[in-house]
Amino acid sequence: MKQDISKYVGQQIKNYRKLKKMTQKELGLRIGKKHNTISSYENGTNEPEQDALFAIANALDVSINDLFPSTMEPYMPTKETAHIINESQYNYFPTSISAGLPLCVDSISDNELEKISIPNSLMGKWAGNKDVFVTRVNGDSMNRVIPHCSIIVVKTVELSDLKNGDIVVFSNGGDYSVKRFFHDKENERVIFRPDSYDNRFFDYTVSYENAKNLKIHGKVVLYIVELD
Repeated sequence: MKQDISKYVGQQIKNYRKLKKMTQKELGLRIGKKHNTISSYENGTNEPEQDALFAIANALDVSINDLFPSTMEPYMPTKETAHIINESQYNYFPTSISAGLPLCVDSISDNELEKISIPNSLMGKWAGNKDVFVTRVNGDSMNRVIPHCSIIVVKTVELSDLKNGDIVVFSNGGDYSVKRFFHDKENERVIFRPDSYDNRFFDYTVSYENAKNLKIHGKVVLYIVELD
């Protein structure tokens, strides 16, 4: 960022933090930074990295765009900041995908399907991709990799393109879940395995003969963790 943008962003962080009645220490704890780092962000002497900017916006319950000058103002993003400000929209299922609860995403009508804007800098190579959808994870069956309430980006894939160990969203007669995928051809079955610190979760196995209603909705290609 240029110096003037750094100061503008810093002032916006300070303004929104005060509106939330949050101290620098509290904000720092929420995003995993020390309070003096937050202070340096706010006075413009230290430029927050992209992941820190997104974490700050989440902690303050604002859009990352709210931290930058309005596009209605005569400000042109620099080469250094343009990739932070630019966002793309994606289909968003407001129903969280959980570990074994009866959640039916198919019941959401086109009118209920929402859109979500995510900075291109976070989406990386998936920025603007039309073959992905976004939802959330509800539960701890994958918390070793994807914590509860994380946003996940899911790409539609063919079964033949999946590899053992890929994280997928699947359903079997209406129950949607996120697990690691394993194809046991020798025993003619597919296995969906949790990846959790909680050993109460166990494998979900479906034999070929019982796979009539089994559907792989996509492979998780990206996840975004909320720190609070």
